[in-house]
Amino acid sequence: MTKTLLTVLAHPDDESFGLGGTIALYSQKGYDTYYVCATRGEAGTVDDEHLKGFKDTAEMRTDELMRAAKELGLKEVFFLGYRDSGMLGSDDNKNPAAQINHSIDEVAGKVVKYIRELKPEVVLTFDPIGGYKHPDHIHIHKATVLAFEKADDASFHPEAGEPFKPQALYFQVFPKGLLKAAVRLMPLFGKDPTKFGRNGDINIKELAEVTFPIHVRLDTRSVSEMKTRASACHASQGGMQMRRGLMGFVTRLFGEREDYMQAYPPVPANAKKRYDLFEGI
Repeated sequence: MTKTLLTVLAHPDDESFGLGGTIALYSQKGYDTYYVCATRGEAGTVDDEHLKGFKDTAEMRTDELMRAAKELGLKEVFFLGYRDSGMLGSDDNKNPAAQINHSIDEVAGKVVKYIRELKPEVVLTFDPIGGYKHPDHIHIHKATVLAFEKADDASFHPEAGEPFKPQALYFQVFPKGLLKAAVRLMPLFGKDPTKFGRNGDINIKELAEVTFPIHVRLDTRSVSEMKTRASACHASQGGMQMRRGLMGFVTRLFGEREDYMQAYPPVPANAKKRYDLFEGI
């Protein structure tokens, strides 16, 4: 029987830049892999050259995602229909359609529909700070946790299908060693680690100080090229720069790997690090 992996994140490109190696790895193994994307990335900063042939940013970034999905081997992509909320403090936060302006319960009701329909053994989402504190990342994290917890509760959004309980929930976490190395190396390249990213709104120094346990470490070297091709599809958001620039250098320095904290089932205090999300399933 084919095993199923469901990834629930916020924007087009989250599936490639963050845990693209994981999706590619299990797709290559023959598992069914799916992506539930909360928004279409409407608030992303985009150069005019990338918008040629598209009516707006949402249509263009959706196209980038669908091309990346093919590179990663995703079986299908689903959208929850919310608008990108933008970074904290931006005008996009105020849009009534922004994901963060909808209750966690409402969003969880949409997520649980896919859990019950696709019946994944394993569900993946962001860590509690959303990787780099993006409001949408934190919001979809909370909604996914609630959906996972209530997926087998018939009274929770009964309109979303028959109860079903996945076997494991994991949060993707950034290796703190990699982030700390970036903080040390960035000044050597003339970069400010407190103002990373296209818009300088990501504080890597601050993120490096937040620690989550790593329960599973995946070796993604065998699918490095798949992740690189998928990342390249998101040209409007940096594309290959995410794999070839400073962060790409740091990634190569530490090795191609993706790390996870196990949220469910509970992990014993003396548990050894594992190297497969489906171990024991």
